Amino acid sequence: MHRAMGERAPLCVGIDPHAALLTEWGLTGNVGGLERFTRTVVEALADRVAALKPQVAFFERFGSRGLAVLERAVADARAAGALVITDAKRGDIGSTMTAYAESFLTPDAPLSSDALTVSPYLGFGSLAPAVDLAREHGRGLFVLALTSNPEGAEVQHAVAADGRTVAETVLDRLAEHNFGAEPLGSLGAVVGATLPPLGDPAAAVSERALTAVNGPLLAPGLGAQGAGAADLPRVFGASLRQVVPTVSRDVLRAGPDRAALRATADRWAGEVRAVLDGAAP
Repeated sequence: MHRAMGERAPLCVGIDPHAALLTEWGLTGNVGGLERFTRTVVEALADRVAALKPQVAFFERFGSRGLAVLERAVADARAAGALVITDAKRGDIGSTMTAYAESFLTPDAPLSSDALTVSPYLGFGSLAPAVDLAREHGRGLFVLALTSNPEGAEVQHAVAADGRTVAETVLDRLAEHNFGAEPLGSLGAVVGATLPPLGDPAAAVSERALTAVNGPLLAPGLGAQGAGAADLPRVFGASLRQVVPTVSRDVLRAGPDRAALRATADRWAGEVRAVLDGAAP
C-alpha cells in the first residue's frame, strides 16, 4: 500500500453500487445495471488510483450473479494494477473466521483480494485466523477502530479499565503486530476522516496511538460525508503519511461518463497529494 500511494494517485475509491446510484446513472436496478456500473468504474479508475474498495453487500444482494460481477471486478482491477480492498467487515470466531479469511485472502479464492476489512468487536484475538492468512499470503487487513459513522462512538469511545478507549486498544494491538515492520506493516486500521481533530476531548484516540500503529490507516469520509483533504492533518497529525484517503459517492456520482469519473478522481488525488507534499517528511 505504501508503494502504491507513492506511485499512483494517492486515493482509494469505493465501488458502492447502491440502488440510488444505479438510478442516477440511468441504469436498471438489476444485475445488468450492477455489471455495467462496476465495469465502468473499474475501466475508468483501476489504472490510476492506488486502490479500489468494493463494498460486498451491494453485490451480495443480487445473489450468485452479483458475486460473479464482484469476482470479475476484483480480478480486472488487480490486473490493471490497482490494489483491491474488499470491504466486507467480516468478524467471527474460530473456523468461521478462518472460512471468511480464506474467501478473500488466499491466492486461489475467486474473490482473492489484496486486503480485507474486518471487525475486532468479538475480541481482537478472534481475528487471529485472518491475521495468520494475511501474513502467509502477503495480504493485508484493515481493522475497524474508529469509524466515520456517529453510532460507532457507542462502542469505540467506551473506556476500558486501564483508561484507554476501545478504539485505542484496537490501535495498540495493531501496533504490537506491526512493530519493526518497514516501511509499514500489513495490518491497518479504519479511522474515519470525519473525526474531531487530535487534542479534542471527543477525538477518542491519541496521536501516539495512531502513529504507533505503523500500518496504513484507511480513512473513509471524504466527500459526501463531509471531510476534505485539508482535514486530514488535523485528524491524523504525525501519522498523516500512513493515511489512505477514501472517496466513494463524490467520485461515483460523476459517472457514467468515464472521463468525468477520471477527472473527479484526479481532482481528489491532487488535493490529497498537495496535503501530503506539505507535510513534514
